[in-house]
Amino acid sequence: QVQLVESGGGLVQTGGSLRLSCAASGRTFSSAAMGWFRQAPGKEREFVGAIMWSGSVTRYADSVKGRFTISRDNAKNTAYLQMNSLKPEDTAVYYCALRAPGRLAAAGTANEYDYWGQGTQVTVSS
Repeated sequence: QVQLVESGGGLVQTGGSLRLSCAASGRTFSSAAMGWFRQAPGKEREFVGAIMWSGSVTRYADSVKGRFTISRDNAKNTAYLQMNSLKPEDTAVYYCALRAPGRLAAAGTANEYDYWGQGTQVTVSS
């Protein structure tokens, strides 16, 4: 059974930074792509970014490109989302997600991910 646990959320001022972590249990972490999504109140869950199983390829939503960076440490079964230059519109619950074993590509839609964390709140004050 794969479990994902996010941490690192909190309250930050506009222009500030946060780093989210996603710790995975289970042996499938290193053999699958991982993604980050977010959901603001009253809105649908949206893609933030994803990273290939090897960490060599990443992709980002246009709204966060140049400000957010995804990385992963397969030895620690952990992925990270470094968020810089935060804006109030980045306020949301952030989720990490893992694809099924062998699904290596950094997919951009939620239905391509099989395992989800519980989410961590990020609030950016203006």
